[in-house]
Amino acid sequence: MSFPMMGKFFLSAPGEGFPPNGRAFAQEIAAALNRASVESAVHVKAVAGWTGANERTVKNWFAGTYGPNGEHLLSLGRHCDQVLDAMIVMMGRRELLVGHRVADIERRVRDLADALDGLKIE
Repeated sequence: MSFPMMGKFFLSAPGEGFPPNGRAFAQEIAAALNRASVESAVHVKAVAGWTGANERTVKNWFAGTYGPNGEHLLSLGRHCDQVLDAMIVMMGRRELLVGHRVADIERRVRDLADALDGLKIE
């Protein structure tokens, strides 16, 4: 019994997820890294430290020339909220952004409470 050849690719629903274009992926990650650079002072050396990648490779990510591989992408998502948000959007799972942002707000409130506790004068 043989199966008919119907094509090599799975079709995706219109508007779902991210177009399978490596250049667009690299540019989205570059945009996220550059936002992180402005908002959180994340720079090439920090990203290289997180991922274990060569600094030249990281500079290519910032420029959008190439995108990170799977292991590096996971490490970036673990350390950089902007990259994690970009990953969620590219996966077509925008509804997950709310939970991620709520968790970030909770973390910031805890940090603020800890800072205020440190300022108490007894």
